[in-house]
Amino acid sequence: MRFSRSDTGNAFFELLKEQANHLVAGAELLARIHGADYERRIKLRDELHEVEQLCDEVTHEISSKLNQTFVTPLDRDDITYLANRLDDCMDYMDEAGDLIVLYKVDALPGGVSEQLNVIQRCCDLTADAMPRLKTLGGLKDYWIEINRLENEGDQAYRRTLSQLFEAGLDPLMVIKLKDIVETLEKAIDSFEGLANGVETIAIKES
Repeated sequence: MRFSRSDTGNAFFELLKEQANHLVAGAELLARIHGADYERRIKLRDELHEVEQLCDEVTHEISSKLNQTFVTPLDRDDITYLANRLDDCMDYMDEAGDLIVLYKVDALPGGVSEQLNVIQRCCDLTADAMPRLKTLGGLKDYWIEINRLENEGDQAYRRTLSQLFEAGLDPLMVIKLKDIVETLEKAIDSFEGLANGVETIAIKES
């Protein structure tokens, strides 16, 4: 038997909310990296690393708290799943920012802006949804919109790849840009995985 979603579970919900807020900060930094010159990109990338580390710390805190808590507000596996998927979203954003700096690309394909816009919207929706896990109410619009955004991201991803292969760029540059575009696609996919998990949990707990 689980406790009701009251004070006992508040700490878990607050930690998941904190993770989601780190995603919002990370997405903003990633967008700024995209629009900055190389020197500024390095500083912003370092800031993004710091946010990613903060997100990691919250993930570890959730894991530690699960080991110390006898009764949890949601299934332990579900809490672990949510924490890990949130961390995955952050990891892919951090990786994309790192690749932009390491590959020293001056101009990114136009489709990258579309992907970044999708990521920012996914982050905002996720940050808005996490506090509602406490009651599991009003979440349907969240996972429906995330799935729609993932489809939008897929279209941007395919268009961008097509443009890369048709642009007559140096093959090495194509490889670099393809890595960045694919990492952004993985970030978007990870938000869909998270949203699908939230849907499954909501149905199971209803």
